Amino acid sequence: MRQSLQLMLVAAAVSACGGSGGSGGAQPIATTPGATPVYVIQGNGPVSPFEGQTITTEGVVSGDFQDNDADDTRNLGGFFLQGGADADLASSDGIFVFDGDDPAVDVDIGDAVSVAGIVTEFFGETQITAGTVTVRGRGTIQPTDVRFPVAATLTNSDGEFIADLERYEGMLIRLPQTFTASALFELERYGAVWLAQGGRPFQFTNQNTPDIAGYRAHRRGVAARTIVLDDGRRAANVTPIQYLTAGTTPAYTIRSGDQVSGLTGNLRFARGSGGGGMETYRLMPTTEPLFDTRNPRPPRPAIGGALRVASLNVANFFSTIDSGRPACGPAGADTCRGADSIAELERQLAKLTVAIDMIAADILGLVEIENNGDAALQRIVAHLNATGGSRYDYVATGVIGDDAITTGFIFKTDTVALHGPPAILDARVDSRFDSSRNRPALAQSFVLLSNDAVVSVVVNHLKSKSSSCAEDGDPNVHDGQSNCNATRNRAAAALANWIAVDPTGSGDPDYLIIGDLNAYLFEDPLTTLKDSGFVNLIEMHHGTSAYSFMFDGQAGALDHALATASLVPQVAGAIAWHINADEPRLGDYNLDGGRDPDLFDAETPYRVSDHDPVIVDLDLDN
Repeated sequence: MRQSLQLMLVAAAVSACGGSGGSGGAQPIATTPGATPVYVIQGNGPVSPFEGQTITTEGVVSGDFQDNDADDTRNLGGFFLQGGADADLASSDGIFVFDGDDPAVDVDIGDAVSVAGIVTEFFGETQITAGTVTVRGRGTIQPTDVRFPVAATLTNSDGEFIADLERYEGMLIRLPQTFTASALFELERYGAVWLAQGGRPFQFTNQNTPDIAGYRAHRRGVAARTIVLDDGRRAANVTPIQYLTAGTTPAYTIRSGDQVSGLTGNLRFARGSGGGGMETYRLMPTTEPLFDTRNPRPPRPAIGGALRVASLNVANFFSTIDSGRPACGPAGADTCRGADSIAELERQLAKLTVAIDMIAADILGLVEIENNGDAALQRIVAHLNATGGSRYDYVATGVIGDDAITTGFIFKTDTVALHGPPAILDARVDSRFDSSRNRPALAQSFVLLSNDAVVSVVVNHLKSKSSSCAEDGDPNVHDGQSNCNATRNRAAAALANWIAVDPTGSGDPDYLIIGDLNAYLFEDPLTTLKDSGFVNLIEMHHGTSAYSFMFDGQAGALDHALATASLVPQVAGAIAWHINADEPRLGDYNLDGGRDPDLFDAETPYRVSDHDPVIVDLDLDN
């Protein structure tokens, strides 16, 4: 039996505790002749059966997101209207009413109103474009509890799995469970935080062997427990940034891994502010969320050991300013990356110097540095030495390969010295190592001045997952390893064989592989290296909860440190220092998109990159 909402012209309560999306609601009688109940307009599918038609409906305002009213923090150009419930669990009782930039009638939460207008599907969300809005009295709507993980998922227009919340679209809902902030990449531009019930999600192949069916089930499972918390605004890049400091502790700054409970708001289907961002169901809060710190910023790392080796992705450090014209790379024909101005370069150098100083590595492998004949390395070393403290030098290699970025080493001259020249692995050494896809591997042996012990370190940056290698016969097979897995795996096999012949001529079996291997813990390249006798130190010390990078709301270890068997007993500890992956990117050096420059803190290492540095402490034997 379908029911509609009774609008009272005096103060009255109208309950929608369950609504069509869950359980029962009020059983009033319509008072507006010819009014169509909201649940009938919504129907029991993703598209309204009344699309394009002019209708009249009624209900209680459950969320006030009008523009140009007293509340300037919630501006979606309209309000959410909720009516009574029916017996169809697939039909929603709520709907968004769009009334533009300058609405003729200012409504408040609890107003009982009738609306006449045209039913539209606005990028997948059922709405009413209001012609007239009439306030008829007062009422109340209670939020419907929605628990995660939800029973079903669906795919959006981009083919991504999302939680199926269609039956709650437009309704006032409450999330009674605790949610974890799983991704912050939409925070600055769209004012949104991805949330996951049941704890932080991890990449499938960080905890499972690659598998097509398993990966698909994993994606569905993550989607079923994920929702996006939005700031309830139409504009992008709004300041101040919502949720950045919305915590329960003094001087709070949000990080992935922090938690929030008791969220209440209206549910809508949309992309982010301005039409960008993930197409999914978003919660527009009607009460202010407060996050609890569950993943505080880590202090200066202290593991212990006589020698510290680390790797750090420097987020495309280019000493050449990116003017937008092709001017970089060995041939001078590549688009430059990194800083777009002197101001950005100074910010990048300042934060990088702080991070390197706090990492305090005797040997530091750098990833994503400009491939310009050591000039970028020289710039970093000069800046470090100008600040005082330890004196650094760099391993001179000149141009390596033909990519715009490369790898390199800097080291403390008061603790270690070079032991022979560097060695480079590329396709000329082993055809399995495709150096048109992977950056060439760079090996250097060092001697510890305190006891003359020798260790050799190989810094790497294997092919990324972001672009396809299908033209090389290496497609994405959708088992969790993404693009170019075979390319990386062949490079890993070549790397293992190369190290076995002691390419630097050190005469010592102690080798350490570091850098960005672009492979999670259980992926083929890591398996190949482990099968060749290398031990993954991050996995050994932290198990499958190890991570150094966040992608698509899931954590995983892309940056690694793998030791030969002879070196493992000399390892005092190993960590991924979580100063980057969990931080919103608004803390980096960029000034793009009209970013507030005061968000940048040059005195902290946080968000110096998007990858966490990996640190290994060693007590080397003679």
